[in-house]
Amino acid sequence: MQKVRRVISVIVQNEAQVLARVSGLFAGRGYNIDSLTVATIPNSDMSHMTIVTRGSSRVMEQIIKQLHKLIPVYKVIEHDSMVEKEMVLVKFPIQKGENIAAIQALFEAYNGGIVNASEEVLIAMAADESHRINHCIDASQVFSPSEIVRSGVVAMER
Repeated sequence: MQKVRRVISVIVQNEAQVLARVSGLFAGRGYNIDSLTVATIPNSDMSHMTIVTRGSSRVMEQIIKQLHKLIPVYKVIEHDSMVEKEMVLVKFPIQKGENIAAIQALFEAYNGGIVNASEEVLIAMAADESHRINHCIDASQVFSPSEIVRSGVVAMER
């Protein structure tokens, strides 16, 4: 059975233990969460969770039904048509003669740029679709990054 990448948004009550209950639902069924992003919804007592996972249609149907049954969950949306972004920060040691313009150009191609610089290090950021962030990370390897930090996916229906 083919596992397909799925993005699910869950609107929940912003209270203790909600994250543990939602992630426990996945863990209890042996399914991995590839990405999990949670943020409060402004001017409310709710939070928006964006979950990226992989599974068959049958598995996703079961997970979504179980999410609906959790008490602090108000809404569950499995995205079909959405805008999806992920961010990456990449730290590069600055060496004499380093082509900083090339790093800047690379990250601009992925909706980013240089966000911090000192005499020793340079930090670049990109914000794009997950598969494009993968490409950006791969392409940045020629500059020998010393650290890479990636955010989770955020998504919004069109």
